[in-house]
Amino acid sequence: MSQEITSAAIADYQAQLQQLPQSATVKRAVMNNGILAASENTDSKVAMNQTFSVDLSAEKVANQKQSGRCWMFAALNTMRRSIADQFNLKDFELSQNYTNFWDKFEKSNYFYENILATATEPLESRKVAFLLATPQQDGGQWDMLTALIDKYGIVPKYVMPETYNSSKSSELNSVLNLKLRKDAVTLRQMVADKASEQEIATTKSRFLSEVYRILVYTLGEPPVKFDFEYRDGDKAYHIDRDLTPQTFFKKYVGWDLDNYQSIINAPTDDKPYNHLYTVEMLGNVVGGRQVRHLNLDIDTFKQLAIKQLQAGESVWFGSDVGQASDRQIGIMDTAIYNKDDLFNVDLSMTKAQRLDYGESLMTHAMVITGVDLVDDKPTKWKVENSWGDKVGEKGYFVMSDAWLDQYVYQIVINKQYLPADLLAATKEDPKVLAPWDPMGALASH
Repeated sequence: MSQEITSAAIADYQAQLQQLPQSATVKRAVMNNGILAASENTDSKVAMNQTFSVDLSAEKVANQKQSGRCWMFAALNTMRRSIADQFNLKDFELSQNYTNFWDKFEKSNYFYENILATATEPLESRKVAFLLATPQQDGGQWDMLTALIDKYGIVPKYVMPETYNSSKSSELNSVLNLKLRKDAVTLRQMVADKASEQEIATTKSRFLSEVYRILVYTLGEPPVKFDFEYRDGDKAYHIDRDLTPQTFFKKYVGWDLDNYQSIINAPTDDKPYNHLYTVEMLGNVVGGRQVRHLNLDIDTFKQLAIKQLQAGESVWFGSDVGQASDRQIGIMDTAIYNKDDLFNVDLSMTKAQRLDYGESLMTHAMVITGVDLVDDKPTKWKVENSWGDKVGEKGYFVMSDAWLDQYVYQIVINKQYLPADLLAATKEDPKVLAPWDPMGALASH
């Protein structure tokens, strides 16, 4: 039976508050300065200094500006480091706008296909409502980026530079989602009217042509061929003519993307460790690479990241960046704010509880470029962000090991660092999770 809040109960709560000797002081501090400033722990700033025992060479950070393409920036940043090291390039970037174009084009087709697959379900179906809530967005995951590269390759940034709409994506997303929802009305009606497969395919093709037009007008047209022209760090001139985006990737990055595995740490009861998972309706390229997560305990998770860093390769990772972090000074640390002490309230939850009860999920992707090891144990990690060089230490952040334990959910690891039993697990048939599972969250901050 439900119970209302009575005046007697309120009087009791007021009396309890008045019994706390520090309540008046705390109230003034919080009212005048806000929760974060009033609970800030200055010791965290001292502990999270920018010194690391394993520290890869620092590149100038990129800037995603007012867009949610962090996953794309982070993945391309891991690859540009390889190109810069091999060919002695300074301040080199790959085109995030090029992959952004194809991502939005492919996501539109992915949406149409899912709308058709669920066309006989009612609008109030949870799957249909899930699709219509966000037909497409800027966010994504590692496997979605590799699906794009497999199909379209990559290009240097100067070949397809940023535009107003790539750097400030809200207007484009608004128009594109309006179009996709409008097209969903037509496609669902055609299925209800028992239109032929050919009629539906023709209509969908027309819709995709219109999407392509919108994307060209806002992002520019993707190059088919280009010349790679540059001066290296010694000022020597180089030019490589008539490259395609696919041949550029093969020649200048040369990675076998099948060798990279998404590793997650999701300590929830529905996801036993050492098994593979995928998420229904999560992806961008129809017929492309499937999102596949190997769930591991946190200690194994971190040891794999350390191995890859020690081998000289940075680590793409996904986390809940808004938790216990100061984005201006570039610190992510569970000790940076003492909110429990401030309010005299226990706000602690386990990582599993936060996932199960909607308190946390992956929101942002970055790159781990260093780690500080003390007695072979990590204490803090160096992070390359994509928010420009005005935050953190010229764009680089520090992440405490405790923060990684609690708020990092995904890393990408070269399979050569996996032991035999885990390598075998990557080949099993994945368990399919629901579309709204937190491991299907898209990094978009």
